[in-house]
Amino acid sequence: MPHRDASTETPHSESEPKLAAPVDVPPDTTSTRTRGRGGEPPKFVSGSILRHILVMTGAGAVGLMAIFIGDLANMWFLSRLNDEAVIAAIGYASSILFFTISIGIGLSIAATSLVSPAIGAGYRMRARRLSVNVHLATFAVSLVLGIGVWAASSWMLTKLGAAGRTHDLAGDYLDILLPSLPLLAVAMTSAAVLRSVGDARRAMNVTLIIAVVNVILDPILIFGLDLGIRGAAIASTVARVAALAVGLYGVMKVHDLMGRPRLRPFLGDVRAMLAIAAPAILTNIATPAANAYVTAAIAPSGDAAVAAWAIIGRIMPVAFGAIYALSGTIGPIIGQNHGARRYDRVREAIRQSLAVTAVFTLLAWALLAIFAEPLASTFRATGEAAELVILFCRTLAPLFVFMGALFIANAVFNTLGYAHYSTVLNWLRATVGTVPFVDAGATMAGAKGVLAGNMIGGVLFGIVAAGLSFWLVDRIAAQRGLPAAPGGGDAGPR
Repeated sequence: MPHRDASTETPHSESEPKLAAPVDVPPDTTSTRTRGRGGEPPKFVSGSILRHILVMTGAGAVGLMAIFIGDLANMWFLSRLNDEAVIAAIGYASSILFFTISIGIGLSIAATSLVSPAIGAGYRMRARRLSVNVHLATFAVSLVLGIGVWAASSWMLTKLGAAGRTHDLAGDYLDILLPSLPLLAVAMTSAAVLRSVGDARRAMNVTLIIAVVNVILDPILIFGLDLGIRGAAIASTVARVAALAVGLYGVMKVHDLMGRPRLRPFLGDVRAMLAIAAPAILTNIATPAANAYVTAAIAPSGDAAVAAWAIIGRIMPVAFGAIYALSGTIGPIIGQNHGARRYDRVREAIRQSLAVTAVFTLLAWALLAIFAEPLASTFRATGEAAELVILFCRTLAPLFVFMGALFIANAVFNTLGYAHYSTVLNWLRATVGTVPFVDAGATMAGAKGVLAGNMIGGVLFGIVAAGLSFWLVDRIAAQRGLPAAPGGGDAGPR
């Protein structure tokens, strides 16, 4: 048999079908099968899938909810100003900020999709090369897109229905916060790389620091220096700088997962990254696009209704933070097992994730139903605003389980190299599953109907996405001649 140099070895033979990874990462001359730093094997290719999910989700939930708690802190402190226009301004601005955060999420998904299979297959040097290149590409892409969003922010606010003083306040908030998008995006990519190696705690710290900084600086800047909504934006900007520092420290110093950048490998990896990131970004901006439509549909009901929608937008990610975290942490688990060709474990990970999503939704709904009125009063919502918040907490919240199923499926499609599946499903949800339902709800019941229509429209797409994810794993495994059923044998490297 001809000698095969380990320096050019790839995880699977050249004759193996490429179905599971249509995006080819360029080979390098340094990729050898090695264990992680300190000799650890890939973390997720053995052991209890459920335990991996719960441990990663628990840490991820703390970190992710920290971001949303930071947003809640902004909202709570600003509500102390007793100015409904300020809360409405945050509501309008959030629709645009959600769009920018979705850019960062899409780029971090690409990082997970490339780095975690390399870790799972045992190619650490390749993982280091991919890590540095995805960080650099994330900064460049988010900088360009961030400039575009900043330039169009005033027009976007007008299209959302903001006017007068509310428009001006939202514009001030965005002018301060939007330029820090590249910092947040790179921090999110660092967290994705940390999750890819199974370091849940340090990935959590990247986002946890955001809440800590916000909670400390918000009262100082909003009230102490009397900066109002501008103070909230400054606090969030400083928090993003802190998150960047924590993330890069974990990747570079703790795990030594930042190789030296070189132009030719960078250009090749960028092509592979953008093949995943472009549809992932399109996927993730589908939700803010749908939310923007909901905001525009609620706007004719007045600032009170828009303020309620803004409050719900802060409550929802905190209440369902574990589900948001699960959708982010399941990618590395699937990615490592995909790299190790353990499709039986990939299928089991999907099944367990959906079950955990259902349980988390029921728990969150119970808490929201119990504390609906105190939540409304905490943000000084009265009249119609309070009614809308209570409606969501007690009646509409359980429908989030279908959104959670869609999130899980997104992670599956992106990690297995089929990000375009996510794009199609999410945009169908944002259009066919949003516009007619929201319009019908607005006609029948005003702002309450808008909220109900938005949640009901997602039911079918959650069911379809979950079924499609199982089908895709089975198809990939069958074409590779590997088992997809749990207990089907160990197909991975030993």
